[in-house]
Amino acid sequence: MKHVFVICAYKESQYLEECINSLIRQTKKSNIIIVTSTPNPYIHNMANKYEIDYYVNEGQGGITQDWNFGYKCALEKYHSEYITIAHQDDFYETNYLSTVLKEAEKASHPLIIFGDYYEIRNGCKVYKNRLLKIKRLMLLPLRIKILQKSKWVRRRILSLGSPICCPSVTFTTNNLPDVIFENHYRACEDWEAWEKISRLNGEFIYISRPVMGHRIHEDSETTAAIGDNKRTKEEYEMFCKFWPKIFARLLLKQYSKGQQSNQLNVDKLKKK
Repeated sequence: MKHVFVICAYKESQYLEECINSLIRQTKKSNIIIVTSTPNPYIHNMANKYEIDYYVNEGQGGITQDWNFGYKCALEKYHSEYITIAHQDDFYETNYLSTVLKEAEKASHPLIIFGDYYEIRNGCKVYKNRLLKIKRLMLLPLRIKILQKSKWVRRRILSLGSPICCPSVTFTTNNLPDVIFENHYRACEDWEAWEKISRLNGEFIYISRPVMGHRIHEDSETTAAIGDNKRTKEEYEMFCKFWPKIFARLLLKQYSKGQQSNQLNVDKLKKK
C-alpha cells in the first residue's frame, strides 16, 4: 500500500472513534494502524471493532517515541511511500488523502505535504481566529509552487514560528530519514522536525484549504505544556536555532501570546 494512516492512541480518548471513522471514510482508501504505549481494553476493543492492526510500543513511551514507533511500523511492515501520523483527537475531511496524494504526485521531490486546518473547540468548527490568520499569513509564500523548493523561504518561515499543523502532515518516506522526531521536546517536537527537514533538498507542499480539524481541549498535551511553561522554554531554544539570543528573546515575547489561543474560550471566535 502506498499510504498508511498511523493513529497514535493514548489512554482512553473519547474522540478516538470519531478519528477512526474519519479515516475509514476517506474517498481514497488506505491502510490504517493504531499504535500505543498505554495499552488498555478501550484501545484494543476499538482496533478489533474496526479490524485495524494494533501495535504496542513496549520501549520508552512518550509523544515523540510513539510517533517514531508508529512511523517505523508503517515503514517496515507496510513499506509505505507516504505516512500520516494521525492524532487520536483530530478529524480528517473525506478528501484529505486524495488531495494530499494528488499534490504529492505532481511534485518532483516532495518532503512533506500538509494542509490548512480548522480548530474544533467545544464541538464547534472554528475557521477564523487570530492564531489561524497568523499561520495562514506565514505560509502565504508556500502557495507559490516554485517557492516550495526553496530552503531559504521555508527556513525564514520557520524562523518566525511553527505554522505547520502537525497532524495535517504526510511524510514522503523515500525522501526522508527513518527517524523523524527527536525525543527531548514535549511541545516543540514538531517544529524541531520541520527545522531538520527544511535543510533537505525537496519540496514543502502546502494545501491552502482546510483538509482536517485539530481539536483543542483541556486534556491535550499542548495545553498541559503551556500550563507548566515547558513550551516557552522550548520555543526560546527553537528561535535560537535561527537567531542570535537577543532577537530570539524579542520574538519569543510576541510568539508566546499565541499560547492564549489554546485556552477554551470560544466567545470571541468566529465560526463558520
